[in-house]
Amino acid sequence: MSAVPRSEKPVGRFRRMLDRLSSSQEDLESEELREDAADTEGCTRICDCHDRQIVTVTGTLRTVTLRPRAGVPALEAELFDGSAALDVVWLGRRSIVGIEPGRKLIASGRISMSRGRRVLFNPKYELRPLGRE
Repeated sequence: MSAVPRSEKPVGRFRRMLDRLSSSQEDLESEELREDAADTEGCTRICDCHDRQIVTVTGTLRTVTLRPRAGVPALEAELFDGSAALDVVWLGRRSIVGIEPGRKLIASGRISMSRGRRVLFNPKYELRPLGRE
C-alpha cells in the first residue's frame, strides 16, 4: 500500500465542507464571483485586463461614490469579480438608476490605467437581474 503525499489534498464532499467552514466570508464571495465570471461568455477576468485593451467584464459593485473630476460630476463605482477590482466612471452623471453597491453588472469598454488602477470610463453596461443574486 503506497502512501499519499501530504501536499495533495483529499478530494471529497467532507473535505469541501471543511474548506468552506474554514474559509473567510470574503474568500467565499471571491470564489463565487470568479465562478460567475467564468460562466458568463465573452467576459475577461479583471486581473487579465491590460492598459488600452477593449474588454467585457462582469462582477459586483462594491462601492459607488460621486466624485467630481475637473469640475464635472462623475459617478464612480468599484467593480470586483473575485480576481481583482477596477473603477468604473461615468462622467457627467450624478446618479444612475440601478447603480448601487451589491449590484451585479456586465460592463464593456476600453481599459485605461490611472494612478496604478484599472479604470473603465463611460462603459456600455448591462445590469444583472436582482433575482440571480
